[in-house]
Amino acid sequence: MSGNGAGGAGGPVAEKRPNEQLTSWFVRSGWSKGELARQVNRRARQLGAHHISTDTSRVRRWLDGEQPREPIPRILSELFSERFGAVVAVEDLGLRTAHQSPSVSGVDLPWAGPQTVALLSEFSRSDLMLARRGFLGTSLALSAGPALIEPMQRWLAPVPPADPATEPTGPVGRRSQLSGPELDLLEATTVMFRQWDAQCGGGLRRKAVVGQLHEVTDLLQEPHPAATSKRLFKVAAELAELAGWMSYDIGLHPTAQKYFVLGLHAAKEAGDKPLGSYILSSMSRQMIHLSRPDDALELIHLAQYGSRDCAGPRTQAMLYAMEARAYANMGQPSRCRRAARMAEDTFADLAFGAEPEPDWIRFFSEAELNGENSHSFRDLAYVAGRSPTYASLAEPVMRRAVTLFEKDAEHQRSYALNLIGLATVHLLQREPEQAAVLADQAITVARSIRSERVNTRIRKTVDTAVREYGDVAEVVRLTDKIVSQLPESAAAG
Repeated sequence: MSGNGAGGAGGPVAEKRPNEQLTSWFVRSGWSKGELARQVNRRARQLGAHHISTDTSRVRRWLDGEQPREPIPRILSELFSERFGAVVAVEDLGLRTAHQSPSVSGVDLPWAGPQTVALLSEFSRSDLMLARRGFLGTSLALSAGPALIEPMQRWLAPVPPADPATEPTGPVGRRSQLSGPELDLLEATTVMFRQWDAQCGGGLRRKAVVGQLHEVTDLLQEPHPAATSKRLFKVAAELAELAGWMSYDIGLHPTAQKYFVLGLHAAKEAGDKPLGSYILSSMSRQMIHLSRPDDALELIHLAQYGSRDCAGPRTQAMLYAMEARAYANMGQPSRCRRAARMAEDTFADLAFGAEPEPDWIRFFSEAELNGENSHSFRDLAYVAGRSPTYASLAEPVMRRAVTLFEKDAEHQRSYALNLIGLATVHLLQREPEQAAVLADQAITVARSIRSERVNTRIRKTVDTAVREYGDVAEVVRLTDKIVSQLPESAAAG
């Protein structure tokens, strides 16, 4: 055991009582005390907290009621959140954390241009320097519930007039040196990064996107005409959203949320409400992934309200589809089906022609629409106790999505996710052989991309198949293939 009290004791030993909350999460995790200690030490080293050296005796003392010092509580929160795929706050573990102001530890940030630029610059620089597991200091943690929703509601408020005293001025008499063609190139590069993400997954080019974002924030600290500043803020918003999406894709959830929030701030400075609604939809998707459908619905309703008069039909259809996902996970079938139908009807308006669309929404194709709605029906089936009715609704829509994505070389991650989705539908329909075939195809696609989200969903689907149909030959072969071709790996930057 470490001689320097590595985990750190909180109060007097005599006042300790067993920490039943931490014990409950620990038992359900399936970890041993030694494994949890090793994971804490590894995460602490990645954080730069090299003084921490936890062992099984220290873990036992935490379970017995000892209160560890920072950054241990936040490390444990992150580890358990990753383990269970849901937000496990420090307080949920029966632990105390040091008080920090919302502007530092949460998402309640100033809605003002200079502060947004400064925060984007600082956060992207820290990410580039540390770039491991998303731990950018002990203050970084996921926000959920009112702590997340209430600050996001302020994106609808009017942008206050700029304070000349806080505006970047640069050297006396200096004018913007950024030309129109250079701005065009910045925007084209963002499009290229987005294409790489869709084709290869979030693990391959994330650092490049973060680096580009940091360069753009440097440009934003120079004086520019108002029109140029707005275009730069829009580029920053798109890059921040993409950095958040890539971080989410490889399992770095606190980092992802921070980028989404900063991206929303930049979109507000750009005066681009549809882009802001898109960023809110990404945040909503993350909340669904983390089993927070109520938060997801609140975020989607904020997005819909803020962009109802200015977003095109493709964006509106996407928001309806995400609304359906939230309702499905809340177990509200009638509202889910109504939102899914609205997504289909609104998407159909594209056939009548529309104004040119921004690149960030072009991903929402017919294939994506089918994929989202079929996942909503699949989720309803699970929430309703493996309902065969909703599984039968999901199957043809999901199959249509798989067929369309199979022909789309630019969206291989979506292809893999929908193959997995269809496999889960067949498990719901008690058809393990068909599920195994689809999961096998998903493994092949997963090996060509870098997406921990895809890999995790494959593993969970195979685990379910093994648990329920472990004696089926196709499932056994699938288990062997997982071990040899899709080993566990740490998230990459």
